[in-house]
Amino acid sequence: MANLTLVYGLRLLPSDEIAAVGEAPIELKNGNSARVTMHLLEGSREQIEAQLKQSIDAFFDFFPEI
Repeated sequence: MANLTLVYGLRLLPSDEIAAVGEAPIELKNGNSARVTMHLLEGSREQIEAQLKQSIDAFFDFFPEI
């Protein structure tokens, strides 16, 4: 299997300041483009950490061959 790259970003903001969350664009070397779905996790630090760990585990469940 080829080497892979996981693209992700994190930003911590006050919950009441967020109006909308969209997709993030990615430009590929071959001229094509792709998009990364952004996810929103809310709660205390501990709750956010737990949700993030669950999300990462679930993400890799989509790719059992990795």
